[in-house]
Amino acid sequence: MINKWKKLNSRSVSNQRIFTVRHDTSLSPRTGNEHTFVVLEADDWCNIIPITPEGKVLMIRQFRHGNERITLEVPGGVVDPEDDSPLDAARREMLEETGYDAVKVVRLGVVAPNPAFLDNECHSYLALGVHKVAEPSFDGAEDIEVVAYELTAVADLIHAGQITHALTIAAFYHLDHYRQRHPNWNEL
Repeated sequence: MINKWKKLNSRSVSNQRIFTVRHDTSLSPRTGNEHTFVVLEADDWCNIIPITPEGKVLMIRQFRHGNERITLEVPGGVVDPEDDSPLDAARREMLEETGYDAVKVVRLGVVAPNPAFLDNECHSYLALGVHKVAEPSFDGAEDIEVVAYELTAVADLIHAGQITHALTIAAFYHLDHYRQRHPNWNEL
C-alpha cells in the first residue's frame, strides 16, 4: 500500500512571475529517508472548447516559446485572482483570444497537468452556441490566429501530430466522454 509522505519543511526559492519554485523536504514512509523535491507553484489553468451553431470547433494557432513551435489548441490560460471561478476565466479567455461568447457553457472535467512537480489543475469546459461579439483583444505577448475545424476532424488532427498540446488533448478526451454520457450534448 502506498502511504502519503510526511513533509518536514518547505521553502520558496524563486519567484518566476508565472510560477514560484519551492523546495519540499519529505520523509519516505517506506525507507524513512529524507528527500528534497522541486515543486512549481502555479495558478490553476483553464481551457474551453468553443463550438459554433454549425458544429465547427474554434481553435487558435499561436507561437509557444517552450517548444518554439506554432501550436494548434483551444483557447485557455491562467485563472487570474480576479476571476470568480475557473468557468469565468475560461469564458474570459475565449472572449479575449477569439472574440466569441457562448449561449451555454458546460464543465467537462479537471486534470493535474503534471503532479510530479506542478501543484495546479487545469479545468476544461465546453462552450455551445458560440457567436462573435467582439474583436479578439490579445495581451502584448500574444499573436493568435482563430481557425475553425469540423469536430470530426479533431481525432485525425491529434493522430497526425497537428494538435500536440496535452491540455487540449485532455479537454477533447473529456468532451468525448461527455458526449457518450449525454446523447443530446449539443442542444442549447
